[in-house]
Amino acid sequence: MNREDIIKYSLSLPNTYEDYPFPNNNTSITMKHLENKKWFALIMNVKGKVYLNVKTNPDYSELLRNSYDYIIPGYHMNKEHWNTIIIDNKVNASLVKELIEQSYRLTKGDVGAHSVRP
Repeated sequence: MNREDIIKYSLSLPNTYEDYPFPNNNTSITMKHLENKKWFALIMNVKGKVYLNVKTNPDYSELLRNSYDYIIPGYHMNKEHWNTIIIDNKVNASLVKELIEQSYRLTKGDVGAHSVRP
C-alpha cells in the first residue's frame, strides 16, 4: 500500500474528497466528508516516509500500538483519539483499509473531530 492507494481507497468511500489545507504544502492531504468537512485521514510526508493519521476508538488505540510497530500515537494530533500508521512494506493493507473506514465512521457525525474550514 502506498500514498496513491490510500487516496484512491479513501475516495471510494461515499461523499468524500481530498483537500490540501496547508498553504505552500502540496504533499499533505486531508481526506474529508463532503457534508461536515471533517477530516477522517491526513496523509503526510515525514522524514521521507508516508504517515497516515486516522481516528480510532480510544479503547482500540492502545491495542493497535502494542500490536503493530508501524502504528504510533497520532503525529501532531490528539494522542487519545488519533493514531499514525507509518506506511512501508510491512503494513497490512487490509488493516489500513479497516482503520480508514473506522475513522470515516467516527468522524462522520462527530462534532469533536478535527476540522479545517476552506
